[in-house]
Amino acid sequence: MDGTGAPVVRRTRTSSTCCYCGVGCGVLIDAEHVDGGPSRIVGIEGDPEHPANFGRLCTKGRNLPQTSADPAGRLTHPELRRLRNEPRHPVDWAVALDTVADRLAGIVQQHGPDAVAFYVSGQLLTEDYYVFNKLAKGLLGTNNIDTNSRLCMSSAVAGYKLALGADGPPTCYEDLELARTVLFAGSNMAYAHPVLFRRLEDARERDPEVRWIVIDPRRTDTAAMADLHLAIQPGTDVALFNGMLHHLIWEGLIDSAFIANHTEGFAELKQLVRDYTPRMAADLCGVALADLIQAAEWFGRSPAALSLYCMGLNQSAHGTDKNLALIHLHLATGQIGRPGAGPFSLTGQPNAMGGREVGGMATMLAAHREIGNEQHRAEVEQLWGLPAHTLSAKPGLSAVPLFEALRSGQVKAVWIACTNPVHSMPDIGRVREALQHAEYVIVQEAFRNTDTVPYADVLLPAATWGEKEGTVTNSERRISRVRQAVAPPGQAQPDWWIANEVARRIEARLAPPGVAPMFEFKEPSAIFDEHRSLTVGRDLDIGGIDYARLEAEGPQQWPFAAGAAAGQARRYGDGVFATASGKARFHVTPYRPVAEPTSARFPLRLLTGRLRDQWHGMSRTGRVPGLFAHSPEPGLRMQPEDAARRGLAAGELVRVISKRGELVLPLELSDEVNSGTVFAAMHWSGQFLSSGGINEVSQPAVDARSLQPELKHAAVRVEKAEFGWHLLAARRGDVLAMQAAVQPLLKDCGFAAIGLYAETGASEEKAWLALRAAAESAPAEDWLETLIQALDLASGPDTLEYRDARRGLLKRVGWRTEADGSHIDGLLLTDAQRNPASESLLDTALSGRAWSGSRLAVFAQSGGGARDPVVCNCMQVRESQIRTQVAQGAGVVELKQRLGCGTVCGSCLPQLAQLCRQPQRA
Repeated sequence: MDGTGAPVVRRTRTSSTCCYCGVGCGVLIDAEHVDGGPSRIVGIEGDPEHPANFGRLCTKGRNLPQTSADPAGRLTHPELRRLRNEPRHPVDWAVALDTVADRLAGIVQQHGPDAVAFYVSGQLLTEDYYVFNKLAKGLLGTNNIDTNSRLCMSSAVAGYKLALGADGPPTCYEDLELARTVLFAGSNMAYAHPVLFRRLEDARERDPEVRWIVIDPRRTDTAAMADLHLAIQPGTDVALFNGMLHHLIWEGLIDSAFIANHTEGFAELKQLVRDYTPRMAADLCGVALADLIQAAEWFGRSPAALSLYCMGLNQSAHGTDKNLALIHLHLATGQIGRPGAGPFSLTGQPNAMGGREVGGMATMLAAHREIGNEQHRAEVEQLWGLPAHTLSAKPGLSAVPLFEALRSGQVKAVWIACTNPVHSMPDIGRVREALQHAEYVIVQEAFRNTDTVPYADVLLPAATWGEKEGTVTNSERRISRVRQAVAPPGQAQPDWWIANEVARRIEARLAPPGVAPMFEFKEPSAIFDEHRSLTVGRDLDIGGIDYARLEAEGPQQWPFAAGAAAGQARRYGDGVFATASGKARFHVTPYRPVAEPTSARFPLRLLTGRLRDQWHGMSRTGRVPGLFAHSPEPGLRMQPEDAARRGLAAGELVRVISKRGELVLPLELSDEVNSGTVFAAMHWSGQFLSSGGINEVSQPAVDARSLQPELKHAAVRVEKAEFGWHLLAARRGDVLAMQAAVQPLLKDCGFAAIGLYAETGASEEKAWLALRAAAESAPAEDWLETLIQALDLASGPDTLEYRDARRGLLKRVGWRTEADGSHIDGLLLTDAQRNPASESLLDTALSGRAWSGSRLAVFAQSGGGARDPVVCNCMQVRESQIRTQVAQGAGVVELKQRLGCGTVCGSCLPQLAQLCRQPQRA
């Protein structure tokens, strides 16, 4: 208390790292600490000193404080259930840790170590990852530890290792400014890595001669800004790259001296690509011959060619070949190891790189060692103080077979940490079955409402962003510190601590006599020191990096050996690669058709991808109403002519069906997709949908070498979904509490979707939850009553109601009175069919404007026009405002000046440029 008796509030600023994509942006976190009370994060800025972002943040990063502002939905204490069908109940940490240790030790003793598996996350810190890896491989003796990085980066890893000899991009972020030709392959970088995309935009603005080539089946915002867009048929990337290489060879644009002195295997690849003439490749890919040749010419003649690639290459049953075929272009032209040039895999998660560094996957050991290499196993055994031949030589189960083994009973127990496989894995119906059949499921998580939590026999509450200490490694091999700004809520603990405490207890039960304790870690720095000792002499040597250096000098790149003055920005500048011969390797990469071709029964190719302002399964971004403004609800995008041929109209509900499952989505018409393809965003999960999202229909086929599943493409059909009852309900208030109350109701509808909305011009406290639902017939009365209670839409003095009992219709609007008049405060509208008037009424409520005219006219409102989406999230600028200015001759510069859009984070700049180029609507 201060002298007046008021509590003392302290403000702190903590430098840390963003927890979203692999860019690894530095952030400055502002927090308030109340003496004797809670602490909370109240603000964020980009760190101008951090070399990844120099102060810039995207919309997602700028809204991070709001993801932790409300404790609703956080896990704050351990929970257990004794029997599968019983509810979980709170327990203290001692009981939870002892129970987990006893169960895992008992399963290992009865069934062997491979009856246990771990499924962890690229969102864990390196120290967290390290302890889990040591627990699984060193203590329990199983290599059954895999990660959701398997779903995004393993084909890139396989490609780098096969071609260059070691994992890790040979490039750095500085190359973004130095490249003269930039080739984007399967990456909507404007959405997935927007801060890096700003650097590319700035570089091209400084030098208009810089050329961009985008390879993507969709006309994304990235593709729309390209000098050349190759809208290839899905899955034909290898044919395209082989065709480009054929042209490079034919036209003498290869670097013969580099090939002869620094590579091997080119003759065999050259023999293959003889058959991939540019015309043949262009026909396979569905692109113009002239465009393929132009791409090859720009790449081959460029002083510095940089390729940037992501999930479009990796998430494929042929992902390794796609990565290799692109790397071949760099090796053949010598475009590697020098400024502005090289193959640059953009990491999807904040610490997928760090997880690979510690060996946190089923197919590798610590510090990029190989499980099958006896010497590598012996080195780790020695460093961990284990008896010889302790480590298993048998590769563990990667993500897809891991859950299949759980489903079949081969694996009895799984520990899932910081990831949501019931949403993110392919063919999630089988993942649900696996978790239902499992003997024991441990879920370690920060948020209560993920799709995986209901299957947990034990819930372990974890700290999340802003609450923990450690390190992460970004896409350019740069290690940054993550620092705690506030304490985690309740009894939540850091991930490393939870794994370490369980390991200590298992060690007491299972460790052989004479083995020194392996889990005496007291703080993250001790874990990092042990990790870096394992890297000494390896390709990722970080013997010269410790917490003291990171504190004193800031983020550092590896390799950084002890005694070195700095880390290495680019690799292979001397032409010596990490292979036994020191030479890079070409591989024969024939084009193979997609794993699941279309057919008469499933004639459409489904593509999946990202939205601009959402991230992964939305467990964080889904807590921020403002981040829904750009794309407020799920949808299936289809080419207008394809929809017309099927008799489908925008806004209608359609059923998306594959061989594995189905889901219902609203239809969106879009020219961004070509005829024969449809697109759906990956983010929407069971937190927001009556289904588990688009992975209800995705396929589990995996790449034979990387074991990465095919998540980008599936063969589907699309049919109109007929429902006899439709509902639109919305309420202003505590949206996270309302979402938690409404979420259990979603599964009872043929279609249901939750959206969160920030009221126009209002603070985040003035937010709305909207529920759209449809069913064959009106649900039971208790379902509707539960919904009314959850949204506080009961009839009262400020409520207008229309009811038609015979037709089962109910319309109800709640009001509030403010100084400027009456405002809609909530609504519940049911109908026999989708009613545009209901949407118009919701738009009126969300606008924040006072109601015009008599309240009694509210149900007579006619349907309005199309919704006016927000383009600039930071300044809340809508598309209609932008189009008005563009019609008056404004370009991007004028839009910035007049409306302020694009002047804060810049995430909307690609869309602004697109709107300026589009013909204006009449």
